[in-house]
Amino acid sequence: MELSSVNRKQAEIALSLPRELLELEPRMRDEINAHISRGRLTVAVGLHAKGGGRGGDTGAINVAAAKDYRDRLKALRKALKLEGEITLDQVLRGPGVLEAEGAEIATETAWPALRRALKAALDQFVKMRKAEGEALAADLRKRVLAMQKNVKTIGVLAPKVMEHHRGTLLERAAKAGLEIGASDERLLKEIVFFADRSDISEELTRLRSHLDQFFGQLGRDEPVGRTLEFLLQEMFRETNTIGNKANFLAISQIVVGMKTELEKLREQVQNIE
Repeated sequence: MELSSVNRKQAEIALSLPRELLELEPRMRDEINAHISRGRLTVAVGLHAKGGGRGGDTGAINVAAAKDYRDRLKALRKALKLEGEITLDQVLRGPGVLEAEGAEIATETAWPALRRALKAALDQFVKMRKAEGEALAADLRKRVLAMQKNVKTIGVLAPKVMEHHRGTLLERAAKAGLEIGASDERLLKEIVFFADRSDISEELTRLRSHLDQFFGQLGRDEPVGRTLEFLLQEMFRETNTIGNKANFLAISQIVVGMKTELEKLREQVQNIE
């Protein structure tokens, strides 16, 4: 039995079974689905007897076919003027000389052995995926911690956005030759309007929550791939909104870096069941 896997969002099972075992395909799919929830899994099953043959083959010899093939070899040797004797090994290789006289395999008899082989292969496969998953989870945790630091930095910078906008307005007014004081009503209205439009406190709160949930999911001993994908979508949304609303260079630069990290996280999550 050979088993291989490719990453996929959904579970896909491709089975290759001998004709004698096709009736067991539904049972094999049930066994595989009990172990695997994501990815394309390819399973190929072959039949081999203890003596090296296939199934219950006895290797009967068709004597008539053997004589006919021997005679044709002799005629060919004579026509080509070749030296040497025709051997038994050469005759046995002739088409139809060896016949398979195997008894039909009872599926109920074959299922226990097939199930044991499948379970052993799946157990080994899951063990390998678990080791890969632990290494991947460690990398994802490092990236999430870096994101949490970025969010904390943005939280420190956020109060400075309004002060920066106030200074920019006063500078523009001065260049235009307008005498506007810091307590001018028009200036205060513009600052209040900008403060309401650029407030990112809710987005930061939701982003912190999503990052905490993402970090917590990495420690669970069950499939979490779809949950992580959903959280990433939400994090992308909040990060984009923060960048659009803040309108502050220092925050915009951090947001660009966060989007890059989120994209890397999304690529990595594709490998998680």
